[in-house]
Amino acid sequence: MSLNRKEKAVVVEEVAAQVAQAQSIITAEYRGLDVAAVTVLRKQARESGVYLRVLKNTLVRRALAGTPFEGMSASLKGPLIYGISDDPVAAAKVLADFAKSNDKLVITGGSLPDNQLNKDGVMALATLPSRDELLAKLMGTMQAPVTQFVRTLNEVPTKFVRGLAAVRDQKEAA
Repeated sequence: MSLNRKEKAVVVEEVAAQVAQAQSIITAEYRGLDVAAVTVLRKQARESGVYLRVLKNTLVRRALAGTPFEGMSASLKGPLIYGISDDPVAAAKVLADFAKSNDKLVITGGSLPDNQLNKDGVMALATLPSRDELLAKLMGTMQAPVTQFVRTLNEVPTKFVRGLAAVRDQKEAA
């Protein structure tokens, strides 16, 4: 079922709105995937906050026009599924993890703003920790000195109380 001109314009506007907020766009060829596998992929993408959609390449080229992702327009060939996310790593992780378990999904490339990625670049991007993981590590690193300082301050009264308890026990024994 093909779309009429107004429906195509709506799709282009929707994709352009997603691209305007995007930090990464990853493309993969989905030839041979059954409906159940695509449903699982969509569920994983939704849980990770990734906009995942099968689109006509001509409509995507129109949506990418005038954006930092415009350079990837030349590589849009074949039946592609698009993963668009505001976390630079999320879309790559979702599609790469799914491609590991399902060989019919073939990652073809992707783009970061003003930077095109090939398949190897997308796989390297997928191995990076996500924004949330990096923030958690940073908070742990920032919290460690404060925690150690509090433990050190707490040790002084603790040692004093242990000393008093030892003196008490010694006097009771005598």
